[in-house]
Amino acid sequence: MRSRYTAFALGDRTHLLATWHPDTRPVELALDPEQRWLHLRIDAVSGGGPFDTDGTVEFTAAYRIRRGRGELRELSRFAREDGRWYYVDGDLS
Repeated sequence: MRSRYTAFALGDRTHLLATWHPDTRPVELALDPEQRWLHLRIDAVSGGGPFDTDGTVEFTAAYRIRRGRGELRELSRFAREDGRWYYVDGDLS
């Protein structure tokens, strides 16, 4: 989760797509160059341990855009395959 947040903050499409599960990965990923990510707060975690194959992360990410500041809240689902964690999808709130 933290590496994906950092990739969003840096505009690293390559890392974002590489860590997205192949079943749900978009073909293209458009990032807003005007959006600045300010900080990430992990609100809750479920699963994701050394013996788990899935997990969830609930987070709040603060950002700034031209019109002001905002927050993105999401419950993200992750799956582990061949020892690597992949972002599957998430529900925004």
